Amino acid sequence: MKKTLALLAALVLCAGSATAQERYPQRPLRIVVPFAPGGSTDIIARLLGERLSGALGQPVVIENRPGAAGNIGAEAVAKSPPDGYTLLMATTGVMAINNALYKNIGYDSARDFDDVVFVASISNVLIVAVDSALHSVPELIAVAKRSPGKLTFASSGAGSSTHMSAELFKSMAGVDLLHVPYKGSGPALPDLITGRVSMMFENMPGAIPYIRAGTVHALAVTGLRRASALPDIPTVAESGVPGYESLSWIGIAAPAGTPRDVIARLNREFNAILGTPEMRQKLAEQGADAVGGTPEAFAEHAKREREKWSRVIREADISVN
Repeated sequence: MKKTLALLAALVLCAGSATAQERYPQRPLRIVVPFAPGGSTDIIARLLGERLSGALGQPVVIENRPGAAGNIGAEAVAKSPPDGYTLLMATTGVMAINNALYKNIGYDSARDFDDVVFVASISNVLIVAVDSALHSVPELIAVAKRSPGKLTFASSGAGSSTHMSAELFKSMAGVDLLHVPYKGSGPALPDLITGRVSMMFENMPGAIPYIRAGTVHALAVTGLRRASALPDIPTVAESGVPGYESLSWIGIAAPAGTPRDVIARLNREFNAILGTPEMRQKLAEQGADAVGGTPEAFAEHAKREREKWSRVIREADISVN
């Protein structure tokens, strides 16, 4: 009799658990963008959020939490309940660069998150104001060598891919440029357009609308190959800095300890979204290549990137207090 009751109790618990799993989600989800509105991470988050809402039948709120090169938003997600209702737009900076660059960021990118999916790989693009005296990479290098430290570059924050692309350029081109960090690309771009800063290695989704509108001028892209969205723009490598490559990327992460069935559900939904011709086209128009894949594949990619950028930061002797 006791065995029968125990078996019945176990069955009830399993049924309750299965029902709870089937009910996810039962309330709105939140995707935290750790940068200000208007940048590439924000643009892609809103594209994903709209479609995820339709797939899950729940509102998906995009919440911008800018500051400290993404660390403020990333820390907030790391400390959120691991229930699948709070997700992070996991960028190169917050997942691979910041732990090596900052002394204390309030989270550990390898320990405090469960990877969900690799969303997109993105080339950055070197842009200047349309009335800038800099018309090419060789011209920029020549000016920078004549006047070390005079030319400035904006970034979406210290440690962001927009910052590290410039640091890698400085190292490989042998030039001295002055860094001006912002709380995201959104507030940085107006200062670039008006000439308050000399240049920016902006993520392509954030830069393309300004390039197409004629408010900024593109000098080069940071991938080894020309970008399909900007086929007439040369790479930095073919513009006088051989071997230069700096790609940024975006994924989705959840707080560590999020139930595996929830991670699996989210991974399926995001892969379905990224696999649609419409979404792939929209990302391509922004200069981003849709990736997708398993949580394990994204985790392995993030691990390799952490190792790479840790080496670059150490060799370049870059640090941020």
